[in-house]
Amino acid sequence: MRHEEQQIIHLLREGDGRAYQYLYDRYYTLLCAVACEYLGDRFLSENMVDELIFHLWEKRETLEIKASLRSYLIRAVRNRCINALQRERERREITFSAMNADEYETVPSSESGDYPLAVLLENELEGKIRQAIENLPPDSRRIFKMSRFENKPYGQIAEELGLSVSTVKYHIKNALMLLKDELQEYLR
Repeated sequence: MRHEEQQIIHLLREGDGRAYQYLYDRYYTLLCAVACEYLGDRFLSENMVDELIFHLWEKRETLEIKASLRSYLIRAVRNRCINALQRERERREITFSAMNADEYETVPSSESGDYPLAVLLENELEGKIRQAIENLPPDSRRIFKMSRFENKPYGQIAEELGLSVSTVKYHIKNALMLLKDELQEYLR
């Protein structure tokens, strides 16, 4: 391990914000790309990387990194992605195995016109989501829309608005938390 990495790890353990900014600046894009290879979803990948770096903050005092920092972070993202995929597969298997054989053919699809109730419920949910987004605080709403609807990366949003990437991430995390709270009844 290089001396520079040892210093960064030492600063991470001490909770130095500059060390965490270094992680974002140096590894965020790479880690998101690794996560996206596993998950196939940019949004989930960014959240996975954000959670990893937050986890490093929570566990900073007991942080043990023996390999290079880059290798450690890539392995940590990889493991988190594999665990998430495993949980999702298990969830789907349980849901599918709970269905009776005669239910397989009667699962409604909102894509066909045979299930107007499904279409109605889907439209209602879309309306609730739009309203929940409009209820977000103005800065969080603007940044969330730029990220999710305009597909702009955090760095570009930060540059356009004259903010730090960390501030953009804060607003995205805040928006997601508020949306989750407001749409909780639909997330069961």
